[in-house]
Order: sequence, then structure tokens, then C-alpha cells
Amino acid sequence: MSEKPLSECRVVILGGTAGVGLETAAHFARVGSRIALMGRKTEQGEAACAMVRERVPGASIHFVRVDAVDPQDALRAEREARERLGGVDVLICATGPSHPPQLLQETQIADIQARLNEIVLPPLHMMHACLPAMRAQKLGAIVNVASDAAKVATPGETLIGAAMASIVMFSKAAALEEKRHGIRINLLTPSLIAGTPGAALIFADPFSAKMFEKASGMAHLGIAEAEDLAAMALFLASPAARRVTGQAISVNGGISVA
Repeated sequence: MSEKPLSECRVVILGGTAGVGLETAAHFARVGSRIALMGRKTEQGEAACAMVRERVPGASIHFVRVDAVDPQDALRAEREARERLGGVDVLICATGPSHPPQLLQETQIADIQARLNEIVLPPLHMMHACLPAMRAQKLGAIVNVASDAAKVATPGETLIGAAMASIVMFSKAAALEEKRHGIRINLLTPSLIAGTPGAALIFADPFSAKMFEKASGMAHLGIAEAEDLAAMALFLASPAARRVTGQAISVNGGISVA
């Protein structure tokens, strides 16, 4: 099956209530896609949908509550989104950590599992949930937002780097498996993204703030913004990228070339 124009696509955005996910929703709304935003908090989700409708009058956007760390809830949310939209053509996963970078020696061993789970499991579970219907229609595009921490070892990002590397390798291997079904899977691996909840989390902590201030000085093209990631996600989901799969693309203003 040939790829659909974005104006006809049904799009699920996990982590779509703020930052990159919210900006991506607005980009898809502008081109006429139908959208299901996913997140854990209903009030925040409904507010995000209202913001998109304000920016793009007439936008077709709904909120679906999900805790995607829970595999059964991910399956339920995928069914709900598919029923509301009539199918799913595009999945964007833009979730991230709830804690800033931290040296391993300052991390409690009891915290490791929860920190890894909150980063790794949501995109993996939602991909797994969405793939059967995509296989059945022999069409689909998935874009996972990970991090340059998956490519470049950095002090303070032991857990974040391990989790992001898991997402990257899972996505790349899945891209090889799913290409025969007409499904493309790519990744965005940013570093710092200005004006997002993730950036606020980083700069609220003295250790991570110092680390990322140094990195910011290397972004000679400018610190990436949510709009930069959203534009690339839109491209990767579009027919223009019909022969692009299994790629992890750094959008970071030149902080690294990994």
C-alpha cells in the first residue's frame, strides 16, 4: 500500500500534553491529520487539546488517558484511540524522564528500576500495542523521541543513557522486522530542548544545569526548540520520508555529531 498524505493520517501522540509532543500535535493539526493525544492526566490532556484547537481552529484532536508503563493500559488506550480515529497510521512517542541527570554514586539502588521503567517502557509498550493494526493495513510510521544520551556517554546520564539506548536499539531492530509490512520506524535523539518541561527539570538542578550550560555553548546553530523536533517528526511520518527507516537523527544545534 502506498503511504497516505498527512492530511488523511490518523495520529497517536504519546506524551503529547507538553513540550515536543504538544508542538508535534499542532504541526499535524495544521496539515489536517486527526489526532489522539495520550498522557496520564486527564485535566492536562484536555487543556493540551484546547491549546491545539486554539492554535489550529477546527483541529480534530481528542485525549486518551494512559499510563503506558502498564502494558494492559497501553493495549486499552491503543484500542480506544483506534476506535476514536478509525485506525492508526502514525505513532509519535515523546515521553521522557521525570528526574534530572544524576551521578550514579548519588542514585539509590532501590530507585534504578523505577527510573528505567518510566523512560523505557512507555514507547516500547505503545509501539507493541500499535503494530498489529499497522501490520494488518500494511502501512504505518513510528517516530520515537529518545536522546543523544543513547549515543554519547555523559557523566550523570548513566540511567538516562542506558534507558535511551534501549529505546534506540529496540526501534532499530523493530524497523528491520517491520519494513516488510510497510511500517517505518525512526528516532529523534535531541540533547537540550529549550522551553520544554525537560529543560526546566534540568536547569532546576545545580549539577545538571552546570552540565547542560557547558553543552549549550557547543550549539553554534542554536539550542534546539520543540518546533525543530516537531518539524522533523512531521517529515519522518510523511510520504517524503517513504524510504527512511531505522534512523536515529540528532536535532541538537551542533552539540554533537553522533
